[in-house]
Amino acid sequence: MRQLNQTVLIAGILAGICAAFLTLGATAQSSMSFLLYAASAMPVLVAGLGWGNAAAIVAVLSAGFLGALAVSPLFAVTIAIFTLIPAGWLSHLANLARPAAEIGGPEDLMAWYPLSGIVLHLCGLITVSVIILGTMIGYGPELVSQMVDLMMASVQASESTFKPDPTALSQTKSLLVLMLPMIQGGLWVMLLFAAYYFASRMVRSFGKGLRPREDIAAALRMHRNAIFIFLGGIVLTFFGGVPAMVGAVLCGTFGAGFIMAGYASLHHRSKGKDWRLPVLILAYLSAIFMFPLFLILLLGLSDVRSTISLTPARSSDKSNETNSK
Repeated sequence: MRQLNQTVLIAGILAGICAAFLTLGATAQSSMSFLLYAASAMPVLVAGLGWGNAAAIVAVLSAGFLGALAVSPLFAVTIAIFTLIPAGWLSHLANLARPAAEIGGPEDLMAWYPLSGIVLHLCGLITVSVIILGTMIGYGPELVSQMVDLMMASVQASESTFKPDPTALSQTKSLLVLMLPMIQGGLWVMLLFAAYYFASRMVRSFGKGLRPREDIAAALRMHRNAIFIFLGGIVLTFFGGVPAMVGAVLCGTFGAGFIMAGYASLHHRSKGKDWRLPVLILAYLSAIFMFPLFLILLLGLSDVRSTISLTPARSSDKSNETNSK
């Protein structure tokens, strides 16, 4: 047991150091900062998926401690809320399992926490993170107005003849107040899920993963309750002020979940079809346009279900059963 604890501790510390270096690299390299911040979740995910909750907690604490020493305590809190804690929680959920008999399945199999539930938690965590971050920086119409005014001043400095239309400028500011948190939340959900996917593949290549390999195309769907949260976010955007900004975040995060589910559903439905490759290429290339992306969103909204992975029960799974209760 002592050797096991030592291994877990070392794995967690190494993962925390890697996560800290990635976040510090993001602060130094602005062009790749978003990807590096998202990549900093991978060491925590690898530690949690491969060595359990204790390793993930050690990784989060180690990365936060190094971030506080290298930059500031506020920086450490920010990366913990936005990246490290969500990564640790996802690894915890992914390792949850219980006897399949408890949900009406065979006696000798273990049922793993459904991927739809993991994505639901991810969307919820990122929603809370974006709202907390917005509160910390004082996000609102005034901040967005200052940002746009600075951009316009920069453009006018290089193009003296440029004179923006006041009405169009005011509409742009009002739109950006909602669009910025929506895009940030949605993009962050997709990047952290990508980190989870690659981390799970990496852990399985080490022979350490507990969770069985899943067919993402068949398993990645949103929980049916997420529809009501997404619709609630749309309703909130019509209220204006803080409720509208919260609604925009909900639309971005949960909308991203449904878009990922839509692409997964398209992959699953097109298996074995002659038109699979050109349709998938067209679907991804056209994602930069609003209407095709809206169709993918509708596909995700129309296919909501939970797929539970089953594996033969092992002695190690009995400990997971205790964790899942």
